[in-house]
Amino acid sequence: MKDYYQILGISRSASPDEIKKAYYKLAHQYHPDKGGDEKKFKEINEAYQVLSNAEKKAQYDKFGRVFEGATPGGAGFGGFEPGAGFDFRWAWGNEGEEPEFNFGDLGDLGDIFSEVFGFETATRKRDLKRGKDLEVDIEIPLESVLKSTEKEISLDKMVVCSRCQGTGAEPGTARNECFSCRGTGEVQQIRRTVFGSFTRIAVCPECGGEGSKPAKPCNVCGGEGRIKKEEKIKISIPAGVDSNQVIKVAGRGEAGRKGGKAGDLYLRIFVREHPVFTRKGDDLYASLTITFSQAALGDEIEVPTLEGTKILLKVPAGVEPGKVFRITGRGTPRFSGYGRGNLYVKLILKTPVRLTKRQKGLLEELRKEGL
Repeated sequence: MKDYYQILGISRSASPDEIKKAYYKLAHQYHPDKGGDEKKFKEINEAYQVLSNAEKKAQYDKFGRVFEGATPGGAGFGGFEPGAGFDFRWAWGNEGEEPEFNFGDLGDLGDIFSEVFGFETATRKRDLKRGKDLEVDIEIPLESVLKSTEKEISLDKMVVCSRCQGTGAEPGTARNECFSCRGTGEVQQIRRTVFGSFTRIAVCPECGGEGSKPAKPCNVCGGEGRIKKEEKIKISIPAGVDSNQVIKVAGRGEAGRKGGKAGDLYLRIFVREHPVFTRKGDDLYASLTITFSQAALGDEIEVPTLEGTKILLKVPAGVEPGKVFRITGRGTPRFSGYGRGNLYVKLILKTPVRLTKRQKGLLEELRKEGL
């Protein structure tokens, strides 16, 4: 015998709200349209319609099953028959009360309601013709963010069939009006459910909503309107882009079915670490070592930049180790296109490890002078 509590992953003392939350979570996870297990999805619905109903839950807790008389068609509004096709009871309300549906609260479960009762709107069917979105990871060196760059990538994806130009029909052949929908692309469907009869306008299953069918499908794509092929794409990476930033390239994903809209291409950028500079937002950070004499007497030192050039930094006499200097406008370009960040240089005092005899003597003299 099935343990409905175990199916929903709840205890026998679970409250109605806990039962509902567990059901919504599992329905999202195992919904067939999201790649889930259809058998498991039906078990979840079966368990929920029993445990969400106070009377049925009491019978189940006492007898381990629900005793109900048969109703016409195998199940009625108050009845339940496991595995009865589309007659799942979606009991968000209680028996004897008017069920309340708030699809705004359900999110994606609003789609589940349509599918359980066999309805898919014309808009939704047309979306199925749209090509898939693609995501590609691209790694670039830090220097590349200084200016916009163009890069060529190769993608193995679905592209428009060159023979039929995406129509799915063999060139020179006619398209015939669909007999089922008379060219409208839509048919009327009537379904009898536990809530009564519903009439919906759905996509014609014969022509897929196109209103016509090719007299002869394309010999290359078999009527799909697209084929698998490697395609080279030139993409532009804007200046100032940062790691994990995603850039959308509209219409460069996979081609749609039978002339459907193409998907989009999403580029996820990864910027390689630099041996000298550390990036934080639009600012760059670097560390430079200076000698004791430079720190004590002051000096002008060369500071590298991301462009590969060097600039002079004036170090004042008596500077403390760890002092950070800001060089304005030498960071990375801002992604917005306005200005650049700053370069921050931290001074690190270099302590000599090996000294010559003369150097030791000089330091001894300095120590005698209190330095």
